[in-house]
Parts: sequence; structure tokens; C-alpha cells
Amino acid sequence: MKYLFPLLFVALLYGCSDQTTKESNSDMPVVQNYSPELDIDMIKDVMQAQQNAWNKGDLNQFMVGYWKSDSLMFIGKSGVNKGWDKILANYEKGYPDKETMGRLQFTNLSIEVHTPEIASVIGKWELFRSADTLSGHYSLLWKKLNQKWVIVSDHSS
Repeated sequence: MKYLFPLLFVALLYGCSDQTTKESNSDMPVVQNYSPELDIDMIKDVMQAQQNAWNKGDLNQFMVGYWKSDSLMFIGKSGVNKGWDKILANYEKGYPDKETMGRLQFTNLSIEVHTPEIASVIGKWELFRSADTLSGHYSLLWKKLNQKWVIVSDHSS
């Protein structure tokens, strides 16, 4: 009898926390109460953290927004590069100090959550330096891994 209340509580808690149901005509689960706005905010937060890290001259912290994998892809003016380590090395070579890094500004033009695990972002980047100002556009493919959004493919020009 002393275990009855905890078991009822667990059963009630489990029943209330289930966010999937099955439609009567389908065996496919339907996700209820999913809101992409939270995912959009999470992606915006990652990009803001990247921008802040860049502006502090911290490339390692900037790279936290990328998938730490050999399958990470970056497409830019020099072609296709793969792998987190390779992309970091390219950034370090192209931006060896805070002065060459300048001040980065992201402007997101479109953020779309396609599924609870896949999103895309299209936007404009600007790099303000004492000698010049550079700018271009980006198309980012995001994936949610372990409840964290990371860039898996970056096409910047």
C-alpha cells in the first residue's frame, strides 16, 4: 500500500508528459504542442553568441555554433571544405588577429524550421574593419542534436 501513491503519481506524470498521440486512422505519432518559435529563438541565440565571440576575437568560441564533425560543410569562394578542424584552420589562416577579424554583424532575412530537428537560415553578413568593409550573404542548414541547434552546412559568399 505504501508504494501505491508513488506509482499512481508516476503513472499520472507519465500520462501528462506524453506529447505524442496516434490518430485513429494511422500508426504515425502526431506531435502536439510543438512550437517552432522556441527553436527560432534558440537559433538566434546561437548566432548572437557567434557574433559576440567573433567580435571578441575568439574563433574557438565562434565555432561552438558549428557541428563538431568531419561532415560539417562550408561552401565559400574557395569551394567546398569539410570538417570542423579544417574550417577552424581556414578561419585562423584568414583572420589571424582581432584587427583582421573586425566587427561582425549578422542580419537574418529568413529563419525557417522545417521539422523539429531541421532548420535553415538565410541572411547577410557584414564585416567592419578599419581598412575596409566586407559583406555577403549566407545560407545555413541547421540540425538539432542533443537538444542543441548547430550549423551542419554553411554556404557564405
